Amino acid sequence: MTAHIPGKTENQSSTTPAEAGELPDPQPIPVLETPRDGVPLVIDSPRGLERAAAALAAGTGPAAVDAERASGFRYGQRAMLVQIRREGAGTWLIDPEAFDDLRIINEALSGVEWILHAATQDLPCLSALGMWPDKLFDTELAARLAGFPRVGLAAVIESLLGFSLAKEHSAADWSTRPLPEPWLRYAALDVEVLTELRVELIRVLEEAGKLELAEEEFEAIRTAPPAPPRVDPWRRTSGMHQLRDRRQLAAVRELWTEREHLAELRDTAPGRLIPDSAIVAAARAMPTTVPQLLKTPGFHGRAAQKEAPRWLRCISAARSTADLPPLHIPTHAPPPPRVWAKNDPAAAARLQTAKPRLTALAEKLNLPLENLLTPDHLRRVAWRPPTEINLETVGAALRELGAREWQIRETAAVLTVAFLDPDPLEEKPAEDKAGGEQPSRGRRR
Repeated sequence: MTAHIPGKTENQSSTTPAEAGELPDPQPIPVLETPRDGVPLVIDSPRGLERAAAALAAGTGPAAVDAERASGFRYGQRAMLVQIRREGAGTWLIDPEAFDDLRIINEALSGVEWILHAATQDLPCLSALGMWPDKLFDTELAARLAGFPRVGLAAVIESLLGFSLAKEHSAADWSTRPLPEPWLRYAALDVEVLTELRVELIRVLEEAGKLELAEEEFEAIRTAPPAPPRVDPWRRTSGMHQLRDRRQLAAVRELWTEREHLAELRDTAPGRLIPDSAIVAAARAMPTTVPQLLKTPGFHGRAAQKEAPRWLRCISAARSTADLPPLHIPTHAPPPPRVWAKNDPAAAARLQTAKPRLTALAEKLNLPLENLLTPDHLRRVAWRPPTEINLETVGAALRELGAREWQIRETAAVLTVAFLDPDPLEEKPAEDKAGGEQPSRGRRR
């Protein structure tokens, strides 16, 4: 699809701004505002879903797929709208709330490549509907690997297709019913040009010699196992690092768990009941009465006041329980790199040597460093390298951590050399050692 840019009229002067000694005004970028086939109706009936499945099965080529969620409004991350476009089938907008699942759509797309932008965001909610691709192309990841400085959908479309895409409804409450027509237009446009975008990205990747590694990355996303359940998910409460007392941690646990239960029951985002900051503030203050609780920062609004006795019972339970959580849970992850020099200078030297060399390699390959090698993989292999360090053992260690074969091919030799002969560990500046800033003795910067 190409955007039309109006040309020069007969009455315009033939003298260009450059010839007149002026800088030319930048041409406005055309905005894609309306789907080429109009705004589709939302499918919310079994008969409509059957029509959509039949049309998509009869289409040709890859399928552009997207999903809208109601993050910040509803509980969980389930899809509130699913958009699919395929050549010969057109664009279909499906309300998943009207159905138990969308397996009929998944069957219609059996063997078809799916095009998604930032697939890791949408695949979990699509999986919950019984949908999963047999082949994947991720336009966001493709743009990253191609070295694009901006990889949002609108930015990549602008770079490769020459027009912009409005994103004004991206944070809307997609659980709203009926969905407003401007929102549906926005949703349809999200899959309008993904097929054309895929063609252009394949061209760019092929020219850069990166198409095969991109396909490895797409397949790694598609075949990745589901993330295991988090241990003590309440520990992710924002601001909890301020707490240093196990009884306070128990209060966070009780408040977080009760909030989660109530949010699921009411199908609302937990933060709309009470924010994380209120949980942490209450855990620090440990109030004993409702008036004290409502004076705690963050405990305002309808849910906080109406449910105040509920929250107070949580704090009371934390005050009396003998089941106090530990301050920290055991982990096999390396410690923060800032303490490596003290705890394991050899590991610190390995990391200090390897990271800038990988950074230079990433720049040479025009790749983000985190895509060349996952930062966690680098830290883990630098902290505990193989007993015998050579190209094969370092490659095997990366493979065990989950690195892709192309990443191993590019980075294993760099890491092997860095680990065998690390640079001397840099000394910390005097102000870091003293714990504070020292008077400047040199030129002001």
